[in-house]
Amino acid sequence: MNRRERARHAIEARVYQDAIGAPPPSKWRCIIPLFTEHGYASRVLRKRLGLPTPLNTEDRRVLEQTIFPCYGVNPSFKNVLFVGCNTYTSDYQRLYFADHNFWTIEPNADLTQFGARQHVVAPLEEMGRHFAENFFDLIICNGVFGWGLDREEQCNAAFEQCHTCLREGGHLIFGWDDVPRRTPIEVAQIGSLARYGRFNFPPLGTWRYLTDTPYRHTFDFYQK
Repeated sequence: MNRRERARHAIEARVYQDAIGAPPPSKWRCIIPLFTEHGYASRVLRKRLGLPTPLNTEDRRVLEQTIFPCYGVNPSFKNVLFVGCNTYTSDYQRLYFADHNFWTIEPNADLTQFGARQHVVAPLEEMGRHFAENFFDLIICNGVFGWGLDREEQCNAAFEQCHTCLREGGHLIFGWDDVPRRTPIEVAQIGSLARYGRFNFPPLGTWRYLTDTPYRHTFDFYQK
């Protein structure tokens, strides 16, 4: 295992601890990786400065190296909405969707700097106030369920709004962590998701793909 792979496993372990709600590590345990973990010090510095900070995890690798390129080269998907913003998403427009009509939506106004040039400050369940029906070809909702999108009525409203704002035949990508603390309700109980058909995403050969991560990050692919 090389240094980058060891660093990836260390990052995924920290994400897992956060996902399950484990107590934060001591200050000493936070300092040690500055000297021992490949890329850790630069990530901390870039995050403190509010700079784009890629996240070296397996689920991000799948998203950025498999999912994004497949949709990026398909001319049928020009109008794209990405849900949720942070330091590790701020380069997504430049790197993957520079030639698209790319939008972001995020309820926390403090994270606007990490959004696209076309950005809306609002929760996903209110997106219908900002976008017309049948507007988007692709909506990517990754890492939001269980991290703010927590109540059944929220989830149903959010994915109902996505359905309304997607064109006929448009796609919804739903990324979520399959651990108890981050599944506030069973995915199967989100009634509005039943309005979509399951889409077998060709590069992965399935409609539901479980990544090799301790927090069991999963990508579901749907089509209106």
